[in-house]
Amino acid sequence: MDQVLAILKNAKPDVDFASEKALIDNNILDSFDIISIVTDLNDTFNVEINIASLLPENFNSAEAIWELVQKLK
Repeated sequence: MDQVLAILKNAKPDVDFASEKALIDNNILDSFDIISIVTDLNDTFNVEINIASLLPENFNSAEAIWELVQKLK
């Protein structure tokens, strides 16, 4: 989980990802951020996040992203 938070902080240093629960719904992350985050997640965790997984609910919080990574491992 710490690695996910580090990846998110790298994308948007000014956001409190530990407490934010609506990253997509509140337009905190945009499509360019998601592309960067997905690339870093794929490289860091050796997973393949595909188009079918690019759903708002998978990226609304650090916890949701962590759960997605765990499912794909």
